[in-house]
Amino acid sequence: MTRSFAPPIVAPRTIAFVIFPDFQIIDAAGPIGAFEIAGRHQPGAYRISVRAASPGEVASSSGARMTAEPLGDPAAVDTLIIAGGDGSRAAMADPALLAFTRGAAAGARRIASVCSGAYVLAVAGLLDGRRATTHWSRAADLARRFPAVRVEPDRIWVRDGAVWTSAGITAGIDLALAMIGEDLGEDIARRVAQQLVVYHRRPGGQSQFSALLAMDGGGGRFGPLLTWARENLAQPLTVERLADRAAMSGRNFARAFAAETGLTPAKAVERLRLEAARAAVETGVAPIETVARDTGFSDPERMRRAFVRAFGQPPQALRRAGRG
Repeated sequence: MTRSFAPPIVAPRTIAFVIFPDFQIIDAAGPIGAFEIAGRHQPGAYRISVRAASPGEVASSSGARMTAEPLGDPAAVDTLIIAGGDGSRAAMADPALLAFTRGAAAGARRIASVCSGAYVLAVAGLLDGRRATTHWSRAADLARRFPAVRVEPDRIWVRDGAVWTSAGITAGIDLALAMIGEDLGEDIARRVAQQLVVYHRRPGGQSQFSALLAMDGGGGRFGPLLTWARENLAQPLTVERLADRAAMSGRNFARAFAAETGLTPAKAVERLRLEAARAAVETGVAPIETVARDTGFSDPERMRRAFVRAFGQPPQALRRAGRG
């Protein structure tokens, strides 16, 4: 079993969460919970603070409120995480928030965003020339508005140097777990995930949501079947097995499935396998052979050919890029 060991902690690392009116509360609360639980496993590891340009009670888009400190001295921040939400567009134009973000970027060990918090980093110029992600529904807009940013819409989170970005809402927890793994070791990150009842390394990129939504037509009759297939990739997912699961004859199933999703059953299954395998390759530590087996490719060479067709690169190249 691969085991990582954390370096000794000299002083608590200050994890500062920046919020603003109409922020998405899970963007902040989810990662805060992860860092809090990590601190139980290694006391003194973190000091968590919530900051805002207008301190005091800050209302989220749900109406629930968080109490925020002033932005304070950016030089005292180890890790800055900017929440997203409906208020991110106004936050993009807040000079105090942008100045604090740029100041933190000059000395902080890590700068990060959750969901549409990436827009704040982009306006601050911190994503220029870097790989980044955001919620899949906003990825095209982010790429259009900020052409210097190399948007990767299928990623749950992206690290490019000291700058981290994550996808929508609960992906902030994935981001926090990755940071905890880097700080305290993967054993503690795994235990935090178990406490939260979430994946330690979530299988699949954002397209497990966006592509599935596209394939099932936004609530089509094959949605439950696709979800079941996504959860059973290691099994043989033949047309006959899928048709039986859908309580249809093989011929009728193949015709109806293609008409509704625009893909043959085999292509749909390959897409699901590719999504899961890519995430496991980029963010995990399992050998390529194990990833191929667990995602239903069986043969690593078969998976390699599928990767080259779909992504233009073999799994090993994507793993190296994912470590960037």
